[in-house]
Amino acid sequence: MNPLFAQLSSNFLPRFLAGMVVNFEIAAIAITLGVGVGLVLAIGRLSGGLAGRAAATIIAVMRASPTFVVMFFLLNVIPREAKLFGAPLALSGLMAVALSLVPYAAAYTADNGIEAWRQWRGGSPLAGLLLLPNLSRAFFVLVMSSSAGAAIGVNEGIAVILHYAEVLPTLGDKLVLFGIGILCFGVPLQAGFAAIGLVQRRLGRLVPRSREEPALRPS
Repeated sequence: MNPLFAQLSSNFLPRFLAGMVVNFEIAAIAITLGVGVGLVLAIGRLSGGLAGRAAATIIAVMRASPTFVVMFFLLNVIPREAKLFGAPLALSGLMAVALSLVPYAAAYTADNGIEAWRQWRGGSPLAGLLLLPNLSRAFFVLVMSSSAGAAIGVNEGIAVILHYAEVLPTLGDKLVLFGIGILCFGVPLQAGFAAIGLVQRRLGRLVPRSREEPALRPS
């Protein structure tokens, strides 16, 4: 039997699917924390003054923060034996990856939240609601970015593929395995992006109507 098919017929698929679940788990943690932090920063930015300038600076720093740098910083800045009230503070690999994605998620939320608020205040609530599909799009971007966990041994989908690829004897088999991985990731992610695109286009068509409605109402 071909070594590739021998690998795929054993426990590759269950392990790979379990790894994909880890990717989605990391993205869910990152987007949840990022939305919370981002909304606080957006409120600070809109308030103006010193708070607004401080929020703008933080957003700019977060926007420019490389995920790998943040991830390795988090892993090394907290001693593994550190404790708080007796509870260990050391981050797991999964949490380190999730937290390293928070700066991107927070900056993205803040930027889009500010724009959504301006649209809402400008009399276009439907345009403001575009924040929701934008955040959904950010979630899928985070799913793809969560593959950074392979660099620190997190057992996510890409790490599983790399593990199995190491034991395949030929480059052709490795490329086929990588192609299978791309397909398994690509189908659900592209389906998600397509659904988000449909929602955005639908809202985009409704926005001009909502802006015209006041002029059509009788005085």
